[in-house]
Order: sequence, then C-alpha cells, then structure tokens
Amino acid sequence: MQINNLSETPSILNTFMSELRDKTVQKDSMRFRRNIERIGEIIGYELSKSLQFETHSIETPLGNSETVLHQSDIVLCSILRAGVPLHNGLLNYFDAAENAFISAYRQHKNNPESFEIIVEYLACPNLDGKILILADPMLATGQSMVATFEALKPFGTPKEIHLVSVIGAQQGVDYVSKAFRADTKLWIATIDEKLNDKGYIIPGLGDAGDLAFGNKLQQ
Repeated sequence: MQINNLSETPSILNTFMSELRDKTVQKDSMRFRRNIERIGEIIGYELSKSLQFETHSIETPLGNSETVLHQSDIVLCSILRAGVPLHNGLLNYFDAAENAFISAYRQHKNNPESFEIIVEYLACPNLDGKILILADPMLATGQSMVATFEALKPFGTPKEIHLVSVIGAQQGVDYVSKAFRADTKLWIATIDEKLNDKGYIIPGLGDAGDLAFGNKLQQ
C-alpha cells in the first residue's frame, strides 16, 4: 500500500488539525465539521494528482484554450455518521462523483475493551472499473475500513482504491496495509502513535461523530 501522510510536509493543514484536536475549539461543533470538510478538500486536491488526465479544448468567448482534465469515474463512499463532513469536503472537489454511504459501528458486548464492527445500512452504485474513494475520518484499529470494503465487494471490482482519513493510529495503518490489495493508496492528514485499551487513537481528538453531531446514547 502507498501511504501518503500529508503531515510530513508542513502546510495550512496543520492549522485545521490543531483546531480539531484542541478541546476548547472542539466545543464549536460547526467549526469542527468545517475543519474536517476543509481537510477533505485538501486531501481531495492531493489525491487528484494521481488520477488519469486527458487534454481537452475549451471554447472561450475569445478563442480556444487547451487544458488537461481528469477522466476518472469516481465513487465516493463514506462511513456514517462521522464521515459526512469528510465526504462533503471530497465532494466539493469531485462534484461529478457518484456517491455511496454505509453505516459501520462498534458493538461492545460484555467486555468494553472488545468489540465487533456491525454494518447495517448500505447504498452503493456499480463499482466495476471505477475509482473508489473510501472515507472515514478516524482510522483507529482499521476494522471499520476493512468491514466496509468487504460489504462493498458485491457491487463490483474498482479499478483503483483510495482510502482517506484525517487521523490514524499506526496500528490501524498497518492493519489496512495488510488487508487491502497492494496498489491501494492511503491519503491521511496525520498518523498518531498508538491506541488505548478501548481502541481509541492517542492523542487523537476524541469521538469525531459526537464532536461533529452531538453525543449519542449508544455506547
């Protein structure tokens, strides 16, 4: 797997990341959502450089202009609910993309430190021969990303697979690297050192879904 860690090059992305992590700024849920959306836009721009392009002639009021445009059929798939702002950021740049949505959540049983990933809702177009961008803001254990892709397999075989996350733990990055095919590309804003006993990223930022949309009763 090709890992593209955007934090390796300092940029304005650092400002958005610092606000996402800051527990004081996090109290503004609208700003939290907007920062994830802006990070999605930045990642979308960087990802676009890897797509296929062809030369096109554009007619202007005063003549013709030659330009190169990407020719990829893209499907954006986000994991609900935390993935919605990230999806919006990517869609701002890939506005002609088809869209897929899937729910994947952790179900804790008797032991709060163990869980399984439950997938319930799925809406997806045909994936055969297309560019699949699978987005989840938090790449913790990596199990949600893998479970999501397994659920998508009946819808066809993508030509390319791109994984997009805001923050990942090294353990999760290693997990998806082994689970996805070798030509998969991971685009991530930053990679943190570890997970805690409950599978949350440390230092991370907390629960992205709760911070974006409010606390939930389910645990």
